[in-house]
Amino acid sequence: MTEVRTAQPAHASDVPGDGGVGPVPASRGEEERLRRWRMVLGGGPADGTGYVPAGNDVAMDKALAALYGRGEGKDGRLKAGAERGAGLGGSAPSVARWLGDVRTYFPSSVVQVMQRDAIDRLGLAALLLEPEMLEAVEADVHLVGTLLSLNKAMPEETKETARAVVRKVVEELEKRLASRTRTALTGALDRSARISRPRHHDIDWNRTIAANLRHYLPEYRTIVPERLIGYGRASQAVKKEVVLCVDQSGSMAASVVYASVFGAVLASMRSLATRLVVFDTAVVDLTDQLEDPVDVLFGTQLGGGTDINRALAYCQSRITRPADTVVVLISDLYEGGIKDEMLKRVAAMKAAGVQFVTLLALSDEGAPSYDREHAAALAALGAPAFACTPDLFPDVMAAALEKGTIPIPEGAAA
Repeated sequence: MTEVRTAQPAHASDVPGDGGVGPVPASRGEEERLRRWRMVLGGGPADGTGYVPAGNDVAMDKALAALYGRGEGKDGRLKAGAERGAGLGGSAPSVARWLGDVRTYFPSSVVQVMQRDAIDRLGLAALLLEPEMLEAVEADVHLVGTLLSLNKAMPEETKETARAVVRKVVEELEKRLASRTRTALTGALDRSARISRPRHHDIDWNRTIAANLRHYLPEYRTIVPERLIGYGRASQAVKKEVVLCVDQSGSMAASVVYASVFGAVLASMRSLATRLVVFDTAVVDLTDQLEDPVDVLFGTQLGGGTDINRALAYCQSRITRPADTVVVLISDLYEGGIKDEMLKRVAAMKAAGVQFVTLLALSDEGAPSYDREHAAALAALGAPAFACTPDLFPDVMAAALEKGTIPIPEGAAA
């Protein structure tokens, strides 16, 4: 839906028109403002706009009304569709038509928001168990999370369609994130292997010059370096170990999707040994499925309780090189296990040399609801807890591998 202006523009040219071609007359600008208010308010005698939808506005209004129309039922509770429309109903054909209308009249980003709202408000999730519904929806990370939550209830004839939808989203995420992640982490691993007596082809000239500026000889207009800085030659040996420990409770759905994609990317790097562990009250090691993030996602089971302590105990038991290991806990920290034991375990790993980072979310939405007391306790142990976007994750991992300062976004830390 287009942006609503709540005040009369100072100039007629400030009012959006039909595609932005030339200035818009003041009278037409006022009509556009009333149109937008009418689309938001939904009509009826109370809206006061006097605008009557025409053309495509009629179809847009019906699509919005089916989802966002609200009224009171006999029990006094709010229900969808009572004032602005009849709602989507329980009919698969009517939902399919609604999905088609939404995709026709709204941009993709708005379609995804409306689908998400339909799942929450109108019970669309149940209809996603039908293959024809899955083929009609706009696929995104949140839809994948919904499908994963329905995985156990999904009939066999729907599962292949669901996997195709999930694979499409995963492949788009890999295209967006894989190259930058590999570049950032390869650089970090190379820098961590820097040596002081490099071969000629391994010299880092920028850093070598910066480190030897005091040895500049004016008469020769050159620098005589006393210390060379360079990188060790690439090695096939594993340099670092990474453990992704991911909370699969229902609120972490988007984080599970992104963690699975990043896990597959990290596992493709020969110099990293990557382990992926998901947990609720039980712990599941999905490391052997990391070649295909779709298999990883269908190996998760969203929902249930949370036992972080048990999950960390398992991860701790698999660490063989603490000083070369990074543990990333991805959780909202609502612990159903033993809090004190969880904190003792993190402290023990830190004392052994493990780099420990807590991500309250790994998604584009920012910080979710999380246990602030636990987050503060982890931060006090030197294990920062903050929400992380997928675009920032490569930089966070690079800093952790180099044992440098973690780039925590302003306002994102606990």
